[in-house]
Amino acid sequence: MRIGILGYGTVGSGLIDIIDKNKDKKNIEIVSILVRDKSKYEGINHYDKLTTDIEEIFSKNLDVLVEVMGGLYPSLEYIKRALKSKINVVTANKDLLAESGDELLKLAKDNNVSIKFEASVGGGIPVLKPLIESLEGNNINSICAILNGTTNFILSKMYNEGLSYNEALKQAQELGFAEANPDSDVLGYDAARKLSILSTLAYDNRVYWKDLYLEGITNIDEKDIEYAKKLNCKIKLVGQSKYEDNKVSGFVRPVLVGSNSILANIENEFNAVVLNGDSVGEVSFVGKGAGKLATGSAVYGDVMDILNNRISSIDSFTKEKVDVNKVLDENCSALLRFKSNHKDEIFSVLKEKIKNYDILNEDEELAVLVYANSEIEINDILSEIQNKGYCSQVNKLIKIN
Repeated sequence: MRIGILGYGTVGSGLIDIIDKNKDKKNIEIVSILVRDKSKYEGINHYDKLTTDIEEIFSKNLDVLVEVMGGLYPSLEYIKRALKSKINVVTANKDLLAESGDELLKLAKDNNVSIKFEASVGGGIPVLKPLIESLEGNNINSICAILNGTTNFILSKMYNEGLSYNEALKQAQELGFAEANPDSDVLGYDAARKLSILSTLAYDNRVYWKDLYLEGITNIDEKDIEYAKKLNCKIKLVGQSKYEDNKVSGFVRPVLVGSNSILANIENEFNAVVLNGDSVGEVSFVGKGAGKLATGSAVYGDVMDILNNRISSIDSFTKEKVDVNKVLDENCSALLRFKSNHKDEIFSVLKEKIKNYDILNEDEELAVLVYANSEIEINDILSEIQNKGYCSQVNKLIKIN
């Protein structure tokens, strides 16, 4: 098999290491590698295969094009060109799948080639292939997942070591877990894209990432951590979606999870995906959500699937986008924090609207855990408090089971 690789960064170098390690077992020939600057790579393996010219890549009679550059452009253009040229594609690019999965899957089908993307979700965790193939006999009811290693690292450090958000972010950047501009991670965009890919495959309906409720971790502070510990919970950035009565609901947001739950015990850069099927019940996938060899392993698995002609038909990305309900319409609880001089007035609204609540703090601020029939009910209460001028800003953390 002749492959061309776009990118020689973290994932690209991991893939190449795995190919070299297995060269006695599998006949995979790397014929060309696209980089921006060849001088950065002098002395490395396959230096003679490096090029800065995309035309050289496409002149090599490829069987598979592997895209590990990241970003939307020019990756999208190159992948579309490969598919139209009847070249199979393997990509780790969740941005591309979340934005243009419909176009790319249709192009692959029209040209009788494959596009595979296991590494786009969960790094080294093999979750997409089991979802597409092994769980095909199930109707998937729900997905609950930690899908971003950067934010999980930050929240782990805040909880376990008492670091502030800024201190934990700085440490994540120093260790290479966070980019210089971490917005895609800390604002939840990365996790939302991955959740949309999982949900699209699980529910056989196209779930667009921007239609999910989206909230990042930038407002989580030491007080939130303190209350979480009081409640025997941890705070995690969770992607959750559900499929019920032909309707999809979904969010990516920081939530409180019970300390005994699976997600509470996922620390640092690790990811986890918990699926619930009508036949199999709950199935969990846990592993490294990022990293050179972990993600390279997922890309290599896709290349091997194409080499061995293990191809699955995927139509869900080409279906119409479904409407997504952004709020929980079931029994739920939430930590509410009010910084206000109108505590008595706020209490009067809470007592009138909510039957069950626990007071966690009423000294320097008012902190209450409320139990409600739905998130809509909680939001209505908060709107009334804000409309009456009792409190302009409220911090809300939903607790999930």
